Amino acid sequence: MREGVILRCATCKEENYIAKNDKRKEKIEVKKHCFKCNSHQVHKQKK
Repeated sequence: MREGVILRCATCKEENYIAKNDKRKEKIEVKKHCFKCNSHQVHKQKK
């Protein structure tokens, strides 16, 4: 089953994106644009 998860910037800890992930899969780690840092940063799934 897929559930909604929040993606958080690894640098400034700002919560920027909402994504969907399977409960059985590993946590998401994606490089996306952070609006606070104003650059592309790694975004990790919030715990």
